[in-house]
Amino acid sequence: MKDLVCKICTIKLVEAAYARAWWFRLVRGPLRLGMLLLGKVYGADLNVYSVRSPACRGCPRLVKLELKEKSALFRLLNNLVNPYFDRLIERLLTEREMQEARDFAERAVRGGTEDGKHDKKYL
Repeated sequence: MKDLVCKICTIKLVEAAYARAWWFRLVRGPLRLGMLLLGKVYGADLNVYSVRSPACRGCPRLVKLELKEKSALFRLLNNLVNPYFDRLIERLLTEREMQEARDFAERAVRGGTEDGKHDKKYL
């Protein structure tokens, strides 16, 4: 089992970005689908991670972590796209929203959250 280490909760960031900008779905959707497709192609095994919080089950970060290990193509694409995606998130969200996502991730990796009810459409 691999320990899941998250510094910021992807799902919390996406929830906030969707609420702030309707068009964010148009940017994230194709990237997410491409990542999930590559995850299937490369056989990403999400069960190798020790997930202590129900809120983290099904998180797209698990696919991303697996692909970073298994796919040179994904690493290349991620290195090209991720800096722009991160910058976009940072511009859309407030520092408070970013801090809430960091705090949630810190609690979640320790298993200290009761919030296991992320909306499936954000996963």
